[in-house]
Amino acid sequence: MTQSKRTTTSHYQQLQSAERTLIMNWRSDGRSCHQIAQMLHRSPSTISREIRRGSVHQLGPNRRPTLVYWAESAQLLHNKAREACHAQSWLDKAPQFFLQLTKALKKRQRLLSVDTFVHYYQVNHPDDRCPSVPTVYRYIDAGVLKLKNGDLPMKLRRHARSGYRSHKRLNKRNFGKSIEELPVEAQERQVAGHWEGDLVKGKREASEPALMTLIDRAKRYAIIVKIPNYHADTCLNTLQNIVDDYGPEHFKTVLFDNGSEFSKLSQVKGPDVYFAHPYSPWERGSNEHLNGEIREFIPKGKSMKELSIVNVQAIQDILNSRPRKVLGYQTAMSLLPDFD
Repeated sequence: MTQSKRTTTSHYQQLQSAERTLIMNWRSDGRSCHQIAQMLHRSPSTISREIRRGSVHQLGPNRRPTLVYWAESAQLLHNKAREACHAQSWLDKAPQFFLQLTKALKKRQRLLSVDTFVHYYQVNHPDDRCPSVPTVYRYIDAGVLKLKNGDLPMKLRRHARSGYRSHKRLNKRNFGKSIEELPVEAQERQVAGHWEGDLVKGKREASEPALMTLIDRAKRYAIIVKIPNYHADTCLNTLQNIVDDYGPEHFKTVLFDNGSEFSKLSQVKGPDVYFAHPYSPWERGSNEHLNGEIREFIPKGKSMKELSIVNVQAIQDILNSRPRKVLGYQTAMSLLPDFD
């Protein structure tokens, strides 16, 4: 008896991205499911199912919605389904890990990030299986955990540093010493006593309360003080009070940006004050990160008039109690105990 010719492979293999592109092109040319199946050596039911899953509504020539197979959408759906399947296997293998992760990140006064949680879990449960940090983030993005991006620490945008950008043209304000004169010891971030400073503002009005924030470039210890407004005199007096309260010996240099509210800070007694280049927040990267963390507690645009000193101190304590990868998973509070 003569064997019939087979147009499909003897075992099932998932469609590849290139095949989805071919399906899209051939469908737009008017080819049928059977024709496409023969050309790809696939089962007609596989092609039919793929087209059904990967079709999206688009407006046709008559302005009426019509279903059109779109390769990119189909591939995204496929990737998400695979991620969910893979995640489910991890959920089965490490249920305790994900349970504790969810609890830790949903705490109102959160101390741990995904990275620090994974580190501490590996240290405290060396015999347990533990997914990597990128894997956890992929599962959160895929929506397979009881977490969403709103439960995570703010991810600050990274600005590309350009070695060819001229700062001299932009540096119209001259409040004092430039960051280009910052001592090497401060630039290397190895020794405590060199700080970055800024303001976190609620409502964008100079008469509104704000927070003056300082962070040690080496130990990442944060100081947060509420101020009644952000006039230049207020900022000068506040910085002087901070230096006097904590002790001038703890403040060698402080780096601010070129905001007009900082125009008088060179008059402070104690530390040398330096100013970053305009539009260069990465030059005060630690402080930018700190301000982003503060926004977890105080959203942009919200007035700080009702924010109490007790609440400000609580925010400072929480941030100084967070383990940091950059500190070898230690806390700033443990590295500078004399500040508490």
